[in-house]
Amino acid sequence: MGFHCRTALLATVGAGVVALALTGCASSDPANAPVEHKNFAFAGKALTIEGSSSTVVVRSADVRDVEVARQVDGWVAFGSGPDADWRLEQGTLSLSVKCSGAVKDCGARHEVTVPRGVAVTVRSDDGRIEASGFDTPLTIASDNGRVSVTNSSGPLDLTSHNGRIEGEGLRAKTVRAASDSGRVSLAFAVVPDSVEATSDDGRVDLAVPKDTYKVTAGSDDGRVAVTVARSDSSTHALTARSDNGRVTVRNG
Repeated sequence: MGFHCRTALLATVGAGVVALALTGCASSDPANAPVEHKNFAFAGKALTIEGSSSTVVVRSADVRDVEVARQVDGWVAFGSGPDADWRLEQGTLSLSVKCSGAVKDCGARHEVTVPRGVAVTVRSDDGRIEASGFDTPLTIASDNGRVSVTNSSGPLDLTSHNGRIEGEGLRAKTVRAASDSGRVSLAFAVVPDSVEATSDDGRVDLAVPKDTYKVTAGSDDGRVAVTVARSDSSTHALTARSDNGRVTVRNG
């Protein structure tokens, strides 16, 4: 962590006007920062994780506590930070990194391991969210960042205002995925019962095992291709829609 610029120049221009020139400023790189660890005692059945300016990686495993590994990196010119904080209070795990200054670039990566059997909600205002291994309900909401889920069988509710949504090896029977600006791509390892995938501005791609599906698919501005077996009486319902992008429903 710390100030990552090779040169900082301060000059007085006119009467009391300060001009700041920075050169050689490197971007923050949390992946190469030292790793800090902390365990939080937890006995509940539902956990909310709130991230700020951070990549959040969350997984379910055979652990007793909520385990967090943190990496923080960044620089600030004429200010303070990065200041990182992590706390678990009343069922909410808060993971924050704050920087204040004339010029700044701060970021973090948090890896969170959650005990099995816990339903999880993850919210982030700026950063990628990755989740794996859940057989309980999982809700993810990102204001600005990609959402990725793998190898999960519990019900999924995934949203991103500005970022793509990806699912691989999904065994969930019920999935809702919606992006305001980004591609939605979901691949299933088992036949789902109900899938609703939508994007306001991006492609929508569903890959499902061979079976017969009730399909609703459409795009206001893009090609629509449905190649799965279809029947309106099927109990397996797929909805795929984009306002501006191609829509594909296929076996895979």
